[in-house]
Amino acid sequence: MNIEQLMERLGRSGVTVILKVDDERMVEGGEPWILVMSGPGLGEQGFIRAESSSLSDCLEEGFRRLRSRPGDWEWLAEIS
Repeated sequence: MNIEQLMERLGRSGVTVILKVDDERMVEGGEPWILVMSGPGLGEQGFIRAESSSLSDCLEEGFRRLRSRPGDWEWLAEIS
């Protein structure tokens, strides 16, 4: 699945996604990748935030947290 298909599917599932790479964190040797998910698809538990030094690890952590929430998130297993 490409990133556009992934974002569209999350959006259709009621999830707003912000994916960011922070240049300052990168220079400092920190975790520059940040994923924030919010919206009605996440239910009453609020938003999900994941940070990592690599994009793939950041997405994997965010999707792991999303799969632990109520809802039909089994399709995310195809991606991880």
